[in-house]
Amino acid sequence: MSKRIGIIGLGIMGGAFARSLAAGGWSVIGYDTEPRRNAEAKAAGVEIAHSVEAVAEAAADIITSLPTPRAVLDTAEVIARANVQGLTVVEASTLALRDKMAFKDILEKAGNTALDCPMSGTGAQAAVKDLVVYASGDSAAIRRLEPAFLGFARKVFDLGAYGNGSKMKFVANHLVAIHNVAAAEAMVLAMRAGLDPQQTVEVVASGAGTSRVFELRAPMMAANTYLPATMRSTTWKKDLTVIGEFASDLGCPAPLFGLATTLHEATLAMGFREEDSAAVCATLERMAGLERK
Repeated sequence: MSKRIGIIGLGIMGGAFARSLAAGGWSVIGYDTEPRRNAEAKAAGVEIAHSVEAVAEAAADIITSLPTPRAVLDTAEVIARANVQGLTVVEASTLALRDKMAFKDILEKAGNTALDCPMSGTGAQAAVKDLVVYASGDSAAIRRLEPAFLGFARKVFDLGAYGNGSKMKFVANHLVAIHNVAAAEAMVLAMRAGLDPQQTVEVVASGAGTSRVFELRAPMMAANTYLPATMRSTTWKKDLTVIGEFASDLGCPAPLFGLATTLHEATLAMGFREEDSAAVCATLERMAGLERK
C-alpha cells in the first residue's frame, strides 16, 4: 500500500497517530480546526492541509479522530462531496452505533469505503504506541491498512462486520469504567487506613489485585494530580452515555457500570471537567471525609 495517509482531527489521539506514523516514515497529511494542534503536528513532521477537502484530495486512506458525533458526520459529508471516489475512511472515535452507521451510509453513497475502528487505550498509551485497534468492516481493507495501524498501535483485531469494532469497544470501556472506580476506592481505603499512597501503588501493582487501569490511573490518584488528562472527564461522560444506552437497548443488566457512571457524574459536579477521569478518587475522598495535606 501507499505510505501516504490523511488524519482529520489532531487532538490527543489523532495527534498521537500522526506523530507516530510520521516518525515511522509515513507521509502524513493532517487537518484540525485548532491552529495549536496543527502547529504541534507540523513540528513533528506532519504536512498540514488547509481543509478536510484538501486531505481527501491528497490521501486515498484517511483516519478520522474527532470529539463529537456532529463533527464526525459533518466531516463525512465534506469527504463525500469532495471530487474523489474510492477512498477508505477509518473512523477511530467512540460513538453510538447509529452514528457509526450514518457515517458509513454517507461515505458509501459517494463511492467510498468506511471502516469502524475505535481504539483501546488512553492518550498516554497512544503517545507510546500502546494501543489496540478494534477494526471492523471490509476485511481486505483492514488487511491492507494493517501496516498503518501498526505504525501507531501494538495490535490489530479484525472483528468482522462493520460496527463490531464499536461493540467490542463498549465492552472494553465498560470494564475500564469499573476498574477506574475500583482503583479509586482501593486508594481511598488505603489512605483512610493510614497507608502511604505511593507505596500502595507500588505494592498493589506488583500483586494479583492490579489491572492496566490501576497501573495507569493510581499514580495520578496517589499524587492527587489529574492534569494533564489521559482521558478528559467531559469526554469520558460521552463514552459512558454511549455504553449505558448500548446496554439498555440490549436489555442487559449492568449494575456496576451504573454505579461507576453515577460516581463520574458526581466528579463532574465537583468541577473536575478537564481533568483526567481518575479524579473520581477525589469524589470518594470527600465521601470518606478524607482531607489530604
